[in-house]
Amino acid sequence: MPAPVAAAAAAHADPADPVAPAESADSATAPRRGSLTVTVPDAATLADLVPPPGVRLVVWDLRRPLDPDVAREVDAVVVPPYFLDPAGFGRLRGLPRLSFVQLPSAGYEHVLPHLPPGITLGNGRGVHDDETAELALALVLASQRGLDDALRQQAAGVWTSRVRASLADRRVLVLGHGSVGSAIVARLEPFKVDIVRVARTARDEPGGHVHGVNELPELLPTVDVVIVIVPLTPETERLVDARFLALMPDGALLVNVARGKVVDTAALLVELESGRLRAALDVTDPEPLPAGHPLWAAPGVIITPHEGGNTTASHSRMVAVIQAQLGRLVAGEAPANVVAQT
Repeated sequence: MPAPVAAAAAAHADPADPVAPAESADSATAPRRGSLTVTVPDAATLADLVPPPGVRLVVWDLRRPLDPDVAREVDAVVVPPYFLDPAGFGRLRGLPRLSFVQLPSAGYEHVLPHLPPGITLGNGRGVHDDETAELALALVLASQRGLDDALRQQAAGVWTSRVRASLADRRVLVLGHGSVGSAIVARLEPFKVDIVRVARTARDEPGGHVHGVNELPELLPTVDVVIVIVPLTPETERLVDARFLALMPDGALLVNVARGKVVDTAALLVELESGRLRAALDVTDPEPLPAGHPLWAAPGVIITPHEGGNTTASHSRMVAVIQAQLGRLVAGEAPANVVAQT
């Protein structure tokens, strides 16, 4: 089984997030120094990279086997965005020299079962911070100000207005204080809200106090909005369960931009269908959400199809991550953002 060795934990998170394990990335094994062959997912990425001396770049999207002559030379692979195909990850086992795999996402739990032994895995910490924080704020505002209702009324040609909940003067709990959680907090601050930061352990930071996850039973009844941005781990799976939801006040809003399995969907549906709580979800369980699933028709819910990091900002940020990793790898240094070794 892979052992977490992350200096940066996954799922839009870092070690400050609840239950995200961490060790020094310098303990990771780097690919051999000197000449390296590295695959990148597309021609656009290839065009924007400047390979250091000794690095050969090859375009490969994992969707089909590599030419055998190339496959035997590959030392590192950069995975395409939103790539989830187990068969594609299975092709990594046909690369005898492979020692490093770079993900574009912060989350990595979907990859671990498919990696061959002896692989150092790096995540895309920092790549999607701004984008995911933008969507989290957009979901909060859309739900608070009733934009979902307004769009339905527009399609029907109906002009109806009523008093809506503000974001100003609300109390917002951000569950997960890693890199994305911090970016969400930074975007909330200008909106004149009372921000409650929650992470795995309590601490004081220059930006304010961070509560421990063990304090949730006392905190949840006091907030109007909960934004979930924790990594998916055995400890956080179904963290947002029936008890968690029951502690939220009537009319409160749950926003999930983490992983779908962090929330107990059945328990959330009970609260939505009763009209007691509202939700705005960029991730769901199951995912993709199948046609006819009751979440689609539940009252008070906004759903986006897991697109927190799917914007024009991703490419340049990912290129910067790859460029830095190439320099480290060819120099024989340990790569950055290591989250696991197999």
